[in-house]
Amino acid sequence: MKRNLFIVICMILAFVLQSTAGKWFSSGFVTPNLILIMVSVFGFMCGSACGLLTGFFTGLMWDLFYGDVLGFYAMLFMYIGFLNGGFKQIFFKEDIKLPIVLVSCSDLIYGIICYLARFLLRGRFQFGTYFTHIILPEAVYTVLLTLVIYPLISMAVSRLEEQVERGKGEESYVKDN
Repeated sequence: MKRNLFIVICMILAFVLQSTAGKWFSSGFVTPNLILIMVSVFGFMCGSACGLLTGFFTGLMWDLFYGDVLGFYAMLFMYIGFLNGGFKQIFFKEDIKLPIVLVSCSDLIYGIICYLARFLLRGRFQFGTYFTHIILPEAVYTVLLTLVIYPLISMAVSRLEEQVERGKGEESYVKDN
């Protein structure tokens, strides 16, 4: 229960920061994708179902406030969270390489799909320009921010799990006595 509440708070905080303070962190046309970081991190830390749900609800929030088509970002983040959740079996909290690789791949996929849906279908064929000026710098910026955010989330989730384990230990001690 505490972990779910923590995830909801993190997702709302990421959405608010992405919507408001994201402009402060932007460099040119590039803003780090905080929502993608959260969806990816909670996907591979908590599993496919958690990634799917967090991706859907944060994407839906983004669609409601900023999207052109209702459901586009919900579906996109939902799939990203679900796919990242498939790596839960090989995930170790101490190893930062897997989170960095998954977030960078997720951001590249996100950027390419956004290009395909928002620009290519409208007849704008400058993929090379879009890739070098928007997709790649955003992915690098998002990965750099992941280096800061991921250890904080990992530490918070570890503490929550420790509290849950201590609570279970206390319950069994009370039952035994």
